[in-house]
Amino acid sequence: MSTDASTGATDPDPFDEYDSMLRSLDAAIEEAQEKVESGRVYDPENEKVRIKWIRALAYTVNVRRQVQNDRDLAELAEEVEQLKEATDLEGDE
Repeated sequence: MSTDASTGATDPDPFDEYDSMLRSLDAAIEEAQEKVESGRVYDPENEKVRIKWIRALAYTVNVRRQVQNDRDLAELAEEVEQLKEATDLEGDE
């Protein structure tokens, strides 16, 4: 996190948004798992609801994987940029 000396403001961590999304997705996954595992099935209508929860769970797990991959790629891009800057500075000396 960097600070702008003239205003005293801090730049938001670019990974905070990813972390927030991942926490929300984790909560949704936990809720869907609970519904799938503890739901009582006595009739076909309840089975349809369970199937919908299973689909929602699968979809949410996939979205979480994509967000995690995006976060990992953003971190790698930041590291590559820092390495390029360090290499440029060493080359200037």
